[in-house]
Amino acid sequence: MEKQEIENTVVSMAKQAKIASRKLAALPTAVKDRILLTMADKLIAQQDFIKKENKKDLEAGREKGLSAAMLDRLELNDKVIASMVQGLQEVAALPDPVGKIDDMKRRPSGITVGRMRVPLGVVGIIYESRPNVTVDAAALCLKSGNATLLRGGSEAIHSNLALSKVLQDVLSAEKLDPAVIQVIPVTDREAVNVLLVQEDSIDIIIPRGGEGLIRFVAANSRIPVLKHYKGVCHMYIDQDADIDMGVKLASNSKTHRPGVCNALEGLLVHKDIADNFLPAVAAELGAAGVELRGCEKCCAIVPTIKQAEESDWGMEFLDLTLVVKIVENMEEAISYIEKYGSQHTETIVTNSYLNGQRFLRQVDASAVMINASTRFNDGGQFGLGAEIGISTTKLHAYGPMGLEELTTRKFIVYGEGEIRV
Repeated sequence: MEKQEIENTVVSMAKQAKIASRKLAALPTAVKDRILLTMADKLIAQQDFIKKENKKDLEAGREKGLSAAMLDRLELNDKVIASMVQGLQEVAALPDPVGKIDDMKRRPSGITVGRMRVPLGVVGIIYESRPNVTVDAAALCLKSGNATLLRGGSEAIHSNLALSKVLQDVLSAEKLDPAVIQVIPVTDREAVNVLLVQEDSIDIIIPRGGEGLIRFVAANSRIPVLKHYKGVCHMYIDQDADIDMGVKLASNSKTHRPGVCNALEGLLVHKDIADNFLPAVAAELGAAGVELRGCEKCCAIVPTIKQAEESDWGMEFLDLTLVVKIVENMEEAISYIEKYGSQHTETIVTNSYLNGQRFLRQVDASAVMINASTRFNDGGQFGLGAEIGISTTKLHAYGPMGLEELTTRKFIVYGEGEIRV
């Protein structure tokens, strides 16, 4: 496809999404829920078609030499399809934030002012590998009243187009513009460049993928970008910590799923508890296959800990590797987190109420915890029902983004003929 043809395709799709978003914004909750449940049924009915198209991507991926892990993320098997179906059903069951009114106040002028939740408009999503994101993102955007324009990775093009066809067929049957959910049918990277400059049609861009993709999008977009570069999460073991609790929480945070963004990457230990805590946690993590890399003081206490390189501090390992550092006090722990953290998830283990509260107030991250595993920073675990991503920047949301975070609030005013004097 020529460059001009790519531009025409993406620009046209963005404009159609903008038009479609206006009607979707006013759609009653019951209709949205019915559509989502019908989509769930259609995914089941169209399993053979979806798997057939997915097989094309898997065969092409094997020819290109994609890793076993990449192929696993790419496959739409019965389990993955069942998960997408469940996701649609769960989103349908969630409360609809659109139209919610609060903060109503009567002003001295006589007018009554409040705020109403409204959709963002058109959400552009750029993602890699996992085609199930197509359904998950479309469901959240539809329920929150947003049209969505999806640009998946080239390795999943047949799968993504198949899934979008199933969803769009339901929209058409419900007399709703199918441009509410669109997958860009262009694998050329030029499509991303064009997408990122459609500020008249698209209201927010959400990139989901590696740090390289997100930094490219942030550097080249004219549209506000919801960023989540990486997850460098820390746990601080305070001098007043319960050792057994600290060992349990560190082990779960690191080993439960080491390749995800809310897995533990750095362990900070107060000097007064290090002699007792480090041997216990090293034994537990070592038995789970975790390689510990630490400062000189750590290595002196536990000889099996390897000397950390300068590049290890602040590293997102995404595997069974963890850096450990002994700190003088909480001030040093917070300073370390400020320098090396990614504003994702930070946890303190302590029996001191005052120390816990101080950590909550002073540490800057999308989720700050006391005596809990970092693995809890997740939309489902936080009661959002589902999430479209985790924002590590503060505009427009901070932390997991569910339905409410896919809306904004506008002011509404009730009057009885008042004029300003």
